[in-house]
Amino acid sequence: MRIGLLTEGGYPYVGGDAGLWCDRLVRGLGQHEFDIYALSSGPHQEESGCVALPPQVGRVRTAPLWTAGEDGVGYGRRARRRFNECYGELVTALCDGPASQADRFANALYGLAELARDEGGLVGALRSEGAVRALERACRAPGALRPTRGARVPELLAVADHLERALRPLSLDWYEADADGGGALGSVDLCHAAAGGVAALPGLLARHFFDVPLLVTEYGVRLRTHYLNSGAPDAPSAASTPAVRALLAAFHGRLAAEVYRQAARVTPGNAHARRWQERCGADRAKLRTVYPGMDAARFADVGDAPDTADPHTLVWVGRVEPAKDLVSLLHAFARIREEEPRARLRIIGAPAGPEGQAYLGHCRTLAAQLFPDEAEGPHCVGDNPVSFEEIGGPETPGLAEAYAAGAVVVLSSVVEGFPVGLVEAMFCGRATVSTDVGAVVEVIGGTGLVVPPRNPRALAEACGALLRDPERRARLGAAARARALELFTVEQNVEAFHGIYLEIVSQCPARGAVLADVGDPRPFAVPAEARLPGRWTGLGARVTAAPRGAGWTAGPPVRGTSVRVTSAGGMSARGTSSVTAEPVSEGAR
Repeated sequence: MRIGLLTEGGYPYVGGDAGLWCDRLVRGLGQHEFDIYALSSGPHQEESGCVALPPQVGRVRTAPLWTAGEDGVGYGRRARRRFNECYGELVTALCDGPASQADRFANALYGLAELARDEGGLVGALRSEGAVRALERACRAPGALRPTRGARVPELLAVADHLERALRPLSLDWYEADADGGGALGSVDLCHAAAGGVAALPGLLARHFFDVPLLVTEYGVRLRTHYLNSGAPDAPSAASTPAVRALLAAFHGRLAAEVYRQAARVTPGNAHARRWQERCGADRAKLRTVYPGMDAARFADVGDAPDTADPHTLVWVGRVEPAKDLVSLLHAFARIREEEPRARLRIIGAPAGPEGQAYLGHCRTLAAQLFPDEAEGPHCVGDNPVSFEEIGGPETPGLAEAYAAGAVVVLSSVVEGFPVGLVEAMFCGRATVSTDVGAVVEVIGGTGLVVPPRNPRALAEACGALLRDPERRARLGAAARARALELFTVEQNVEAFHGIYLEIVSQCPARGAVLADVGDPRPFAVPAEARLPGRWTGLGARVTAAPRGAGWTAGPPVRGTSVRVTSAGGMSARGTSSVTAEPVSEGAR
């Protein structure tokens, strides 16, 4: 198969989001061809360059979301009228409250895409005064959402600017074939979006114009991320007002619902993300949970070796930031020390940005207050039972050694998506104590202890119970390692996506040429329905398939024949193709 992999702010750029699992997926499916379509999120990504790509990657096409020059497209009177109608319908669907506006939003979105295709772009029109005035009319119209009715000019400009950036994929030249006949999204067998939202928008257009099936993978639900970031303290003042938040939430909600509606399959990374997707309109029948694949090999030595860690040591590993709630962990450890005087706590990790640096300083101060250094004599140096370290030091040169440094691994977060650190501890065969947030319970599955978040007493009791029972620690650690090796490896992730690719393509109509260069038939080129007579088949030997119709079979072939699909002068703008019945030998059947 030929897969169009769609990313935003990630693969194939160095250090991008979702880059690691995308690279492992592409390398693990060497039998397929991949074309990468990447939307960059900032100049730093393009300056950092791309990772080394495997040979199965055919070509890479990139486009920036953070900037866009004038496209130089001038609209005539008819084109301006089309734009005003479509854009007006789009923003009206955002301002009206009922969810029944989904079809109105989708029709307006595809209308803008068709206009961009006909005229060569939308950038200038989306930045025009007419776009802002259309948004203002929609906000002032009867029945508009209450927060939007009093939107001021700066707020309207902020929303219009956000919509222009989000709709830039509509103006890209990724959909039609190049001069050499390749490199277009309209000619791939399957589009796989590595995230929802804007990242899936090119796949949505390929689905609409060329019937290319769409697969959407979300290890973090983009709509949830937008909700969490919309009220962030560092957000611009105009972007944090109720009117702007309401309009942008409506846009991303409508876009997510349309992506879920048109996708052939949606693959959340855990049940927590799955519940979000169902709440946002995803059909439960389309959902397939695929856990992230992680490299277990680098933890094999620690996981297979006997446990030699200090039996009185707790270890915490991760990025230091307020969401990790190290304050509760320190207060819980103070309770543990009352019953286990020999207990020690090792906090291993680097701060995440300036906020994390300040939080680390606060935690150090709290640790010094809770556990003043106590010396055994007047000439001895006191020893604090809490240590703050970073990976790369002499005692913890690597991540595996960090998890092996303690008898029990603790996770004290108040906010968590998929707990990667918890899975790494499970690969190392460590017993764990975690807070019940995000997908923690789903990941642990009974192989560790789970307590409520922000509850130092419960956290202390669970940690103390494991510190006092080495046999229970060993049993839980072995069970955790077995569970991680079964569910969370790269191999299971690649195998799951391979099966989903085959499932999607096998259920889709034949598209494009179905013979390889050597003349061998390509898999799934002839749907099973073409072998059976029925109302869906015609009597002619040659028919033309409409882009979204059911005329993609050429009638019931007789014994000794197969269906060969040939391009009618290449893929046209509307994706039409021809189907011809030709005799073949018995071996070819």
